[in-house]
Amino acid sequence: MEYNIKDMVKLAYQALDEKKAINPQILDIGKISVMADYFIIASGNNANQVQAMADNVTETLAKAGYHCRQTEGFRQANWILLDFGDLVIHIFNHEDRIFYDLERIWRDGDRIDIAEI
Repeated sequence: MEYNIKDMVKLAYQALDEKKAINPQILDIGKISVMADYFIIASGNNANQVQAMADNVTETLAKAGYHCRQTEGFRQANWILLDFGDLVIHIFNHEDRIFYDLERIWRDGDRIDIAEI
């Protein structure tokens, strides 16, 4: 299988959207960081929704041949991090997303609309 980061981003975004993610944002951080090319940041209303989003992303990407390297925070479900290498997905409960404000911290990254992918 050929690796395609934009396909991975699109699939992950759609998987989040299927579980009613709140305000999913795609950030292109490739020019400002060596850790990844893209972040997707989203939030949910409660721990069950946050975990369901993480599960759906992991399952959807695995079916396409993309496997998660590392998962952090699943049990607590305040902030789940899914590391797919060039794509890192941050799924927050609503309050923690506001508190950590990754969009502000990574504001030098380019916000990408899903239609551009």
